[in-house]
Amino acid sequence: MTASVFAAVAGIALGCALVVGALGLLALRLLSRGSLIAQIVVVAFATVASVVSGTAAVASLMYLSAHDLIVFYAVAAVAGVVSLVMASVLGRSLARDNKYFRAAAASIGRGESVLSPDRHTSLEFAALAGELAATADRLTQSREREERIETSRREIVAWISHDLRTPLAGIRAMAEALEDGMAPDPERYYVQIRGQVDRLSGMVDDLFELSKIHSGALQLSLERVSLYDLMSDTVADLAPVALAKSLDLRFEGERGLMLQADARQLARAVGNLVMNAIQHSPADSVIVVSATRHVDGRAIISVVDAAGGIPEQDLGRVFEAGWRASEPRTVSAWGTGGRSGGAGLGLAIVQGIAEAHHGLVTVTNVENGCRFDLLLPQHPLG
Repeated sequence: MTASVFAAVAGIALGCALVVGALGLLALRLLSRGSLIAQIVVVAFATVASVVSGTAAVASLMYLSAHDLIVFYAVAAVAGVVSLVMASVLGRSLARDNKYFRAAAASIGRGESVLSPDRHTSLEFAALAGELAATADRLTQSREREERIETSRREIVAWISHDLRTPLAGIRAMAEALEDGMAPDPERYYVQIRGQVDRLSGMVDDLFELSKIHSGALQLSLERVSLYDLMSDTVADLAPVALAKSLDLRFEGERGLMLQADARQLARAVGNLVMNAIQHSPADSVIVVSATRHVDGRAIISVVDAAGGIPEQDLGRVFEAGWRASEPRTVSAWGTGGRSGGAGLGLAIVQGIAEAHHGLVTVTNVENGCRFDLLLPQHPLG
């Protein structure tokens, strides 16, 4: 084939392709709001028509016999029908996927879970469906977490209002008695008022600490801390409180265990755990505080009491701020924790301090009581 003949053939094929392509684009524009299946069929038809028209135009110029042209058109027609059928099948598959994705998006909007079907048109669609299902699960978990947080906030407000009312009412009554000269023992009233003020101050301090934790404003001053010294000092500070309730408070620390930690915040967390046990343990029971090294190198601070177990369904909520169990054990499931007692903030503060140190706190039921474990890395990141 000479260059001129080749150029002529190429020009004819290009011209036919451009004409068919323009018509195909026009049809696609008219079907822009139509069915996806119709659009795919148009593309397949335009492709076949472009090949057939170009080949037919060139064949007519080559003076092929009528029989050969009929054979060519028959082959082209069969190929075109097969192509259109395949395009229709592909279009139906894509339309099915499109229907699934629309339904999945609507389900996500309603907060419902999304199930990914076993088969998709392509690996890309299968991956997209899996990601949509995972996104729906994450959004559901996020909504549940937000609902729990909102419930916790309402509970905090309710319990704080309740717990503030009692000391405030006592202070007011004693102040009025002193003002009217009706107090039989003014010195005792002064001591009681001071005690109630300390209790209110502790509650406000807990609220302030928890607000810093929730807002991410809790700043740690990391230093090298001897865990044995820190815990022994904390237990010694609380020993008189335990003794007043006839409790046997024991410390079993491992010497030489050092941590990079905020000593003040860590002492607060340990104190909250111990106070939680003291407040709810029955008289003449034992509270064991220990510090050991985990096999993975983390330090474990454990507080084991004999205050009765927590119902299994409540274990996951013990560290929620403001939450109190409907059925007290003897009665530690309330989780009041802090030195001030009261509004269910102490254990939530422990969890916040643990997470700030890139650790965690857990609770499990043991014989006749509970075990709280505070796990801390020896060198927290960040």
